[in-house]
Amino acid sequence: MKILCLNAYFEPEITADTHLEHDLLEAHVKEGNEVFLICPTPTRGISKETIKEYTGRKKEELFDGHVHVRRFYAPQEGQNPISRALRYFWCNLRTYQAGKKSRGVDAVYSNSTPPTQGWIAGKVARRLKVPFIYSLQDIFPDTLVSSGLTEDGSLLWKIGRKIEKATYAGSSSIITINRAMENNLLKKGVEKEKITVISNWIDAESIQPVERSTNKLFDEFGIERSRFIVLYAGNLGESQGAEVILDAADKLKEENNIQFVIFGAGALYETFAQKAKNMKNVFIHPLLPQARVPEVYSMGDVALITCKKGVGTSAMPSKLWSILACNTRTIAAFDLDSELCEQIRSMDAGLCVEPENADALAEAILEEMNFGKGKNHDLRPAVIRTASKEICTSSYLRVIREAVDQRKQRG
Repeated sequence: MKILCLNAYFEPEITADTHLEHDLLEAHVKEGNEVFLICPTPTRGISKETIKEYTGRKKEELFDGHVHVRRFYAPQEGQNPISRALRYFWCNLRTYQAGKKSRGVDAVYSNSTPPTQGWIAGKVARRLKVPFIYSLQDIFPDTLVSSGLTEDGSLLWKIGRKIEKATYAGSSSIITINRAMENNLLKKGVEKEKITVISNWIDAESIQPVERSTNKLFDEFGIERSRFIVLYAGNLGESQGAEVILDAADKLKEENNIQFVIFGAGALYETFAQKAKNMKNVFIHPLLPQARVPEVYSMGDVALITCKKGVGTSAMPSKLWSILACNTRTIAAFDLDSELCEQIRSMDAGLCVEPENADALAEAILEEMNFGKGKNHDLRPAVIRTASKEICTSSYLRVIREAVDQRKQRG
């Protein structure tokens, strides 16, 4: 098969699902598929030197020539919501212009970042008369409402609902990452036959626990191995509700044995970095490459997962599997009725507290520090059963194959 992938971000940019993208491309190549990937020039979360290196680089051949990357110019992504939105629409226009010129592809594939990406991908697929497979990681505009950026019935919400409806209508298959998201779509009238639930995954072979004594990150960043490490790694945006981490750190500033370590990216990273400057118990640094994930999560005595109130009911962060694969326990400041908290409780893998509650988070951190050593730390078997790379990527390829076969049968 020949697959056209339409991306808003691509390596060397590091996002929460960079490793998923890489693994899926690898699975395509192993199956003998050819991938044509269209994306902007990289600007997000990378150095000025890297931006300069990619300026003018329009073509790349990856995976021994089986993945063909074609880039178009895009302005650098800033923090201002209006400028970000304008950049999204610019990228959507350029994506459509480039995508509609593709020839000989069997399917179009796209994920859901930014929210207009799936809408544009559906238009390209319709123009090329091929199926569109949509990987839905976040449900828009629901996430805008739950993160407080808008409310039901607002103009932005109405625009978002129209884009959402058009995206689902234009897709041949929709892959969601949990049952809560599937139920959300069903309530909105999406046909059940379109939806497949496939968990986000990790490469359990490459993500192994790293002994603290040999973990180079402690020496690299001057962090004391003897302290109780509370770790957060991931996006710092509106829906994450990660401000609670700094609030909890402030409440625990007299606990000299506790060190907060944050590896982050996203719209609020600079805001967090500025606040953390005056906090002696907080270390913050940009996200590290995927290859260092085992070292990152093995640093933590506990790792944090956070969300804004209401966001977690339709989310299942894949970072949980990376955390548990390193045999690190978790504290989730997350909606208590979420699938994430259900998983953590069922595996005795940590604690859950209500989101945006710094007092509750601080108490949970103290509980884990004082009583967590005797609790379950043999967490890898559950990860391998639920979220192994091999099982999940093969399921993705099966969905794509079936969509292509069905379109061919219909002529």
